[in-house]
Amino acid sequence: MPLFLDMLREQTAASADRRAAALAGLRAYQAFPRGRPAKPMPARFRKGTARLRDYGAKGADGRAVIFVPSLINPPHILDLAPDISLLRWLAQQGHRPFLLDWGTPSPKARDMDVTAHVTRVLLPLIAKFAEPPVLVGYCLGGTMALAAACLTPVAGLALIASPWTFAGFGAAARGEIAALWTAAKPMCEALGLVPMEVLQSGFWRLDPARTIGKYEAFAAMDPASPAARRFVAMEDWANAGAPLPFATGRQLFEDLVGADTTGANHWQVAGQTITPAAIPCPAIEFVSRNARIVPAASAANLPDRHDLGAGHVGMIVGSAAKTQVWKPLSGWLNALPQPK
Repeated sequence: MPLFLDMLREQTAASADRRAAALAGLRAYQAFPRGRPAKPMPARFRKGTARLRDYGAKGADGRAVIFVPSLINPPHILDLAPDISLLRWLAQQGHRPFLLDWGTPSPKARDMDVTAHVTRVLLPLIAKFAEPPVLVGYCLGGTMALAAACLTPVAGLALIASPWTFAGFGAAARGEIAALWTAAKPMCEALGLVPMEVLQSGFWRLDPARTIGKYEAFAAMDPASPAARRFVAMEDWANAGAPLPFATGRQLFEDLVGADTTGANHWQVAGQTITPAAIPCPAIEFVSRNARIVPAASAANLPDRHDLGAGHVGMIVGSAAKTQVWKPLSGWLNALPQPK
């Protein structure tokens, strides 16, 4: 809240009316009635705190499609609501989607970095399937899915809004992220965890005008409208999430964002250098042209690249998501060779 209020004062310094509208929107968001949280889908496989949740259509016998979300924010952005769910929609098309729920780490997991999430969680879960599955990675989940696809047989790899060349974030954004980590690192090291609040403050700093503007707009929405319900669901998702193990935060901020280990082809996983050129399976990439969280310049730049006008989250749950991502992804999955 202190950071939000600081941004509010900065962004609305010239307009008391805008400040009042944003505060009214914040109050309306806080008071918005929420129903009961949806019950998680059943866990088919487990590895540590992680669960692979089964969304498959009843009777579907095609390839398993494992969705690998980011370690940041909850995985349910891929299943935001009954009518805003990429996973449920794909199941309706006859696919067999599974969602990797990373779970909540304890301080005992402090030494588990991004690389270890690939080798100790993702690869063992992939190995549970008799036939190689397809991997679909969203955001940082795509970065990890790309590594997994280079290390074990998979039937295909799809990346959605996934960063690879972190130098593409630009010097200014990377400098702000570095400053944020410098300030937060001692506390995070003592905790053994990186609280979600640290990460959220970094996202807000990337585009403070949008952060304030969306609450101004919400103040004018009909609270009974679908748009209001969607806004609250998305904000609840964006403001939630498990902490990261300390080593994950350190590798993310220092090695990936700071040193661009992946973009420079220096990321070693299980003794192998991971590069997009080494992907041995069919691969496709969906890139946002205008996202601030994962800029287009940070993409892996796969040969089959689709640049879209939707934002980072809009690619998954926006009004054009079905046309721009859901249907093309389903068509690509259908075109993959099926198991014998």
